[in-house]
Amino acid sequence: MVGVRETTTVRRKVRLRPVRPAGWRWDLLLLAGLVALTVALATGHLFGLDRAVADWADTHRPTVARWTAMILNYLGQGTPLTLVAAGLGVLLALRLRSVRPVLPPVVAFALTYLTIGPLKVWTARPAPSASSKEPFLPPEQTLPLFQHDLPISYAQSYPSGHVANAIVWYGVLALLLAPLLRTFGRRMPPRLVTAVRVVPPLVVFCTTIYLGWHWLTDSVAGLALGLLLDRLLRRVPWDDLPLPGRLRDWDRPFTSYP
Repeated sequence: MVGVRETTTVRRKVRLRPVRPAGWRWDLLLLAGLVALTVALATGHLFGLDRAVADWADTHRPTVARWTAMILNYLGQGTPLTLVAAGLGVLLALRLRSVRPVLPPVVAFALTYLTIGPLKVWTARPAPSASSKEPFLPPEQTLPLFQHDLPISYAQSYPSGHVANAIVWYGVLALLLAPLLRTFGRRMPPRLVTAVRVVPPLVVFCTTIYLGWHWLTDSVAGLALGLLLDRLLRRVPWDDLPLPGRLRDWDRPFTSYP
C-alpha cells in the first residue's frame, strides 16, 4: 500500500525588517524634530536664518550655476519618480511572476500622498521666490506659516516635497533595482545601493535651497519627513505580507531573490 504524504505550506511569521540605525527612538526623534521645527516657525522663530540663506543664494547664482541646479533638481520630481518606480516594480513582477514587487511603489505612493500634500496645505507657507514673482508678496510676508488667505498654489512650500519625495522614491528604487539586476545575472554593489539612496536626495536638498524654491527650514522639514517615511517603508516585510489565495501563482519573494 502506497502512503500519501500531505504537504503543507507554512508561511513564515510576519516580522518587521531591521533598519539602521535600529530602534523606534530614531523615528520618534525625526517626528519630534519635525514637530519642533514646525512649532518654531509657527511662533516666528528661525526666520532670520531662512532669510540669510535665501539672500546669500540670490547673490551667488550665476546663470550657469542656476541652470545646472535646475537640471539637477529634476531628480526630485515626484511624478516621474513614481512612474519609474512603478515601472521597475511591474518589470520585476513579470520577471519573477510575483505581485510582491508592485507593493512598495503602491505603499510609497499612498504614504507620500497622505502626508506631504496635506502638510503643505495645512502649513500654507509661501516660497522665497513669492516676493519676486506671483503673488509678489512683500519679503517679510513670504516667511510665516498658515497664510490660508493666499491661493493654495502660492502657499505650499513647507515641507519640501522635492526632498521628501527624493528620499522615499530613491529608497524604493534601490529596493527594486538590486533584485531586478539579479534576475539578469548581475549584482548591484552595496555601495551603489547606498549611493542611489543618498546622493540624489542630497542634490535635491541643496538645489531647492540654492534656487530659492524653498526655505532652508522647508528642506530640513522635508528631510525629516522623508527619512521617517523611508524608515517605515524599509521595515515592511515585503516577502512575508499575507496575500489572497488566488494570487498563490504570483506569490514569490523578491527582496531575498534568489
